[in-house]
Amino acid sequence: MNEKKKAGKSLWLFIALLALFVAVLFYTGYTKSVSDQQDLVTLVPWTFIIQICNLFIQVYLIKKFLFKPINDILQKRQELADKEIKEARDAKTEADSLKEQYESSLTNAHAEAAQIVSEAQKEAQNKADTLLHEAQTEAAGIKARAAADIEQEKKKAINEAKDEIGSLAMEIAGKVVEKEIKESDHKKLIDDFIAKVGA
Repeated sequence: MNEKKKAGKSLWLFIALLALFVAVLFYTGYTKSVSDQQDLVTLVPWTFIIQICNLFIQVYLIKKFLFKPINDILQKRQELADKEIKEARDAKTEADSLKEQYESSLTNAHAEAAQIVSEAQKEAQNKADTLLHEAQTEAAGIKARAAADIEQEKKKAINEAKDEIGSLAMEIAGKVVEKEIKESDHKKLIDDFIAKVGA
């Protein structure tokens, strides 16, 4: 702002000196035309004062109607440029802030996605372990029941075999008692017994 004032003052000083120079040239031209009658250059005080007043009036009018509107326009342009620069800086700051928020949310999203995948893997592994344990328990139960059933069937078969052997032994004993066994009869009884047991 101080530079503008200094520039304005310098401009006014230049205009004033220029007007004074023009006035002096005009005056010397006027005196040369009058010098045909006079030998010496004379200075007419009233003409000089009127010309100085005329100069100040012109400077005032130029300042009021030319420089002031131009300075106002330049001031408005400066304010508009400053405003646009400020808005651009604010927009850049806001854009940087939004970029940081986006990058932060993107990082958080990646972390959350990784955590969700990790939790899903753990849950799937837990379910798989549970299902495997249940299958192993059920298989062990089935195996134990099958072994118990086999053992029971084995005992049943042994008991049935004992009963059958006992009845056959009783039958053979009854036949032995009925008649005296010869060696050939004894052999035949044993073969019959083996045949019955094998059936």
